[in-house]
Amino acid sequence: MRLLHTSDWHLGRSFHGVGMLEAQRGFIDQFLETVRDEDIDAVLIAGDVYDRALPGVDVVNLFSEALSRIRAIGATVIMTSGNHDSASRLGFGSGILAHGGVHIRTRLDQLADPVELDLGGATLAVYGIPYLEPRMCAEELGAAAPSHTAVTRSALDRIHADLAQRQAGGPVHSLIMAHTFASGGISSDSERDLSIGGVGAVPLDLFDGFDYVALGHLHGRQALSNTVHYSGSPLPYSFSEAGHEKGGIILEFTADGLSTVENVSWPARRRLAVLKGTMQDLLESADHAWAEDAYCQITLTDDERPLKAMERLRERFPDTLVLSFEPASGSRRDTMSYSQRIAKAQDDLQVCCGFLEHVRSRPADDAERALLAEALQAVQAAEVSA
Repeated sequence: MRLLHTSDWHLGRSFHGVGMLEAQRGFIDQFLETVRDEDIDAVLIAGDVYDRALPGVDVVNLFSEALSRIRAIGATVIMTSGNHDSASRLGFGSGILAHGGVHIRTRLDQLADPVELDLGGATLAVYGIPYLEPRMCAEELGAAAPSHTAVTRSALDRIHADLAQRQAGGPVHSLIMAHTFASGGISSDSERDLSIGGVGAVPLDLFDGFDYVALGHLHGRQALSNTVHYSGSPLPYSFSEAGHEKGGIILEFTADGLSTVENVSWPARRRLAVLKGTMQDLLESADHAWAEDAYCQITLTDDERPLKAMERLRERFPDTLVLSFEPASGSRRDTMSYSQRIAKAQDDLQVCCGFLEHVRSRPADDAERALLAEALQAVQAAEVSA
């Protein structure tokens, strides 16, 4: 039995204002090649199928098409809801879809209702834990407290009890799917924080006793232990993920249990580039040629903010999406806040010049001061005549 662990598809997401639906369509094509070429029997999606609770019609159509193509190849689909999904909407029609080989676990009463896969002499029980919002589900789960650790422990207690009963009747191996932040995981900028005002990570030892734990939420593929893995997102969703190798994880189970865990990669069609340097270096150096067709995040280190910086950069890097300024020489930069400049200003002209210097890290020159003074005089004259 060969399974493909994925998560965090985030269908419908945009990247700094750029729509990603076509990139996601491209990922799905790569993913389906893997399902077909690697003889995958079951596809796992560990939450955050969509990027928002109310996805657009074109986004829903894309996912519907993906499910149809997976089933046409012959693979079973098992998925759970993440913190970006609407559990009730994603789970609509789950009873009917199960008859077609698409198994959705979004409700608490499904925690101890695994999808059973035949291993030929043994059974693989796949349990799906949807994203558990502590304040919403602690009481129903009988958790000791409304915390991520407490609700996850209660959910796993139900699963342990069900698994013990099944194992009493014959060889049963176990796989847990969960959308959560487990201790030891490395986060990136594109995940939504799972906690508010507290620590949201759950202890890794909560997942002891299972053959494999397929986690979702963190976008970087990583192994927290021999049996606990994040598959990561299939596409980069922030510039902090520029160095990630995106893909999924192929698992192979036999009647004796988990036999192999192997990474599979899906290269993005558009790379991400995080560049830093002076305007001259970025526009002239051949070292940056590779980034000319990438999505770029650029930090300029010029002591004075260059004129028309974004316009000039886009002549070489047309898909520059993020631009920031970090002067290399701290001595050339006044670190006063804008409120401090206001307090220090002796007249309106100094207020205007202080604002100009604050927003562009370069003081007004003589011509600019003259223009601002002329404008202020015109305003004052208009006030007097009124």
